Amino acid sequence: MMNKRIAICPGSFDCITLGHLDIITRAAAMFDEIIVVAMNNQDKKYTFTSKERIDMIKKSTAGIKNVTVDLYDGLLADYAAKKHASAIIKGLRAMSDFEYEFQMALANKKLNPQVETLFLTTSTENMYLSSSMVKQIAVMGGDVSDFVPPVILDDILKKLSPKAKK
Repeated sequence: MMNKRIAICPGSFDCITLGHLDIITRAAAMFDEIIVVAMNNQDKKYTFTSKERIDMIKKSTAGIKNVTVDLYDGLLADYAAKKHASAIIKGLRAMSDFEYEFQMALANKKLNPQVETLFLTTSTENMYLSSSMVKQIAVMGGDVSDFVPPVILDDILKKLSPKAKK
C-alpha cells in the first residue's frame, strides 16, 4: 500500500479569504490529505481568537472531503514531521510575498529535510486579496461579501462591521 500524501497549508487565517480557499481547494486536488493549520505567531496581534479562526476555516472547508483543520503554536517544520507531511503549500500573490516565503521555505528545509515547500500562485481574481484588507474594509462598513466564503460572512461582520454593532 502506498503512503498517504499529506500536505500542510499553514497560515494565520485571521480571517480566511476566498484567496486562501482557492489555494486550499487546488492543493486538495493534488494530495490525499490537506491539513489547514492556523499558526499562532506571538509577534502578531490577531483580530479573531484561535477558536474563531478554527471555526471559520472548518465552515469554509466543510465541502472539501480530504481537508482537516488544526491549530499549532510551534515551529512549522516540527509540525510537518509530527504529521508525517511531505509538503508545505504556500500561496503567493506577488513578488513581495516570494522573498519572505522563500526564506521560510529554506529554514523549514534546514529544520526538516523530509518536507518540501510548494508555491501555488494565486488566481488572478485574488491577487490583491488579503485578510488585512478584508478586515479594514469591514471595519469601515464596506461590503466584503466578494472576498470571503459566504458561510463566514456573518461571523466577520458581527465582529468588525460598525453596522452590526449598532
